[in-house]
Amino acid sequence: MTQERVGFFTDTSVCIGCKACEVACKEWNALPEDGLSLTAMSYDNTEALGASTWRHVAFIEQPSPDGRTELPLVDGESADTGSSDMRWLMSSDVCKHCTHAACLDVCPTGALFRTEFGTVVVQEDICNGCGYCVPACPYGVIEQRPSDGRVFKCTMCYDRLGAGQEPACAKACPTDSIQFGPLDELRERAALRVDQLHEQGVGDARLYGHDPDDGVGGDGAFFLLLDEPEVYGLPPAPVVTTRDLPAMWRHAGAAALSLLGGVAACFAIAGRTAKTGGTRR
Repeated sequence: MTQERVGFFTDTSVCIGCKACEVACKEWNALPEDGLSLTAMSYDNTEALGASTWRHVAFIEQPSPDGRTELPLVDGESADTGSSDMRWLMSSDVCKHCTHAACLDVCPTGALFRTEFGTVVVQEDICNGCGYCVPACPYGVIEQRPSDGRVFKCTMCYDRLGAGQEPACAKACPTDSIQFGPLDELRERAALRVDQLHEQGVGDARLYGHDPDDGVGGDGAFFLLLDEPEVYGLPPAPVVTTRDLPAMWRHAGAAALSLLGGVAACFAIAGRTAKTGGTRR
């Protein structure tokens, strides 16, 4: 990589669920709409990340322990939305642009590649629709479009990065819930934000996907969460799905050599037997 690695830090504590990031992503990347019917998940009409939804704002409803629905804001104040026995946790999800990306490992055509910014991008004109990357993703981000089988996902607005601009979703976010910049700087900023929330009494605040020593080598898009990852539909301990491939290839190679050795031994024995039998006659 010739550029400093960049990424997303999504602070869910200040997400207001406006979905401006979803709209900006679709508009900039010319993504088709993928359903407008309401679901059982509050007003979450896009439901999940997919080939036509590269940013998805999740609405998670939970019982509120104090009977009030509050949204923490940047300045430490809270927006009280009134008495309720439920609270909403909102989170704008996206492709994680993993450090150890299994999708890259399994792509047979090179359609998936690592950019100079450290992001992972699909070249749609090279994708052959094999779908190997779909089960390889530990987050379930990648999806094939039914029309032609090709996969699509967040590119972190690769074209905008090349022009020195920030991604459309971060540009459109009105509360700075989605922050874009050098990954190391974002990690430092996120750690300070967690400390700030803990001082304000938000003890459940924690970071997700920021640790370079985790199962995917750290994410290029990481999050500040207010509850367990499972609540947001995120795996608690993601692991690169191709981590065992080198060992598997070594075992397969050893097995193949053993098989070839056995076959060669059988031919040698057969040859000696035939030679011995011919002499006796």
